[in-house]
Amino acid sequence: MVTPCCLPRSMKWAGQAVLETTNWRVPMFNSLADLSTKLTATGYFIDPVMTQVVFLAGKLQKPLLLEGPAGSGKTQLALSVAAAAGTHVERLQCYRGVTEAQAIGSFDAGLQRIYMEFSKGHHEDWKSVQSSLIGRNFFRPGPLMRALECERPCVLLIDELDKVDEGFEAMLLEILSVWELSIPEFGTVRARSVPFVVLTSNEERRLGDPIRRRSLYVRVEHPTPEREAEIIASRTPEADDSFHREIAGIALSFRNYSLEKPPSVSEMIDFARALELLGTDRVTEDLRDVLMPFLAKTEKDRRHLMLREGFKSLLDDGARFAQKMATQQKVSK
Repeated sequence: MVTPCCLPRSMKWAGQAVLETTNWRVPMFNSLADLSTKLTATGYFIDPVMTQVVFLAGKLQKPLLLEGPAGSGKTQLALSVAAAAGTHVERLQCYRGVTEAQAIGSFDAGLQRIYMEFSKGHHEDWKSVQSSLIGRNFFRPGPLMRALECERPCVLLIDELDKVDEGFEAMLLEILSVWELSIPEFGTVRARSVPFVVLTSNEERRLGDPIRRRSLYVRVEHPTPEREAEIIASRTPEADDSFHREIAGIALSFRNYSLEKPPSVSEMIDFARALELLGTDRVTEDLRDVLMPFLAKTEKDRRHLMLREGFKSLLDDGARFAQKMATQQKVSK
């Protein structure tokens, strides 16, 4: 079992606090082959070029910036790297209104009050009480600080960074540049180990150049139908190849249909599993209403798919894509 985080061995609890830096060069993976083998074992499908980029990001201690449509597997890459490395994920989920205190941490006011009550009977002078109250013992770390305090490298996932404003994004530059956090109350927290950082963006806004300069940039798209068929096969191994191709073909047809919310890879996996539970290896029109919750996630999309020819035409397109894949596979053999 991996211990999530360990507190520092040496830190001043008041005044200028500096966290002792250790384990800076602990590798997450011994070699490129080691990374490739372990990533494959997690069930995450990744091409050789991307594997090399992940390896270099770890070795060079550079953040990996993944940008692309929602549901294309960006977050899953971070989770898979953590599983492959045998470590855990510290996740900062970004959203409008998230604060620096939620990202870095804040003082526990309740614990401070308890300490003040306790101190009344011990004749401590106010200065020493005040000094203790702003010490590390009363600070509850957020995901950024927890990532720096780990004994061994974790994966720091800063998810959907495009949802926060430029000011919050600028706050991240310190940790991504020098692996430190400056906390006015008690000083500078330096990394005990350098995390593997994954930044994701669904492109709701353009991220700033400072973040881009510090990162290795990778454009992430939905997988090709052939690759998605492999992914579906890994999650539904008892089904045959034609079923996997059909689901991948349907995924492509739905994403080409200009839906408000195209289905993600994980949603297509759920879709395939639902069919297995229903005891069928074919998608037919009579299953439309049952399968709609898996594929239509907005009212506008649901109305489009409820049209007489809407669902059927997408199934027909999916069947054509599946047949094309089957023909290509025969030719390649």
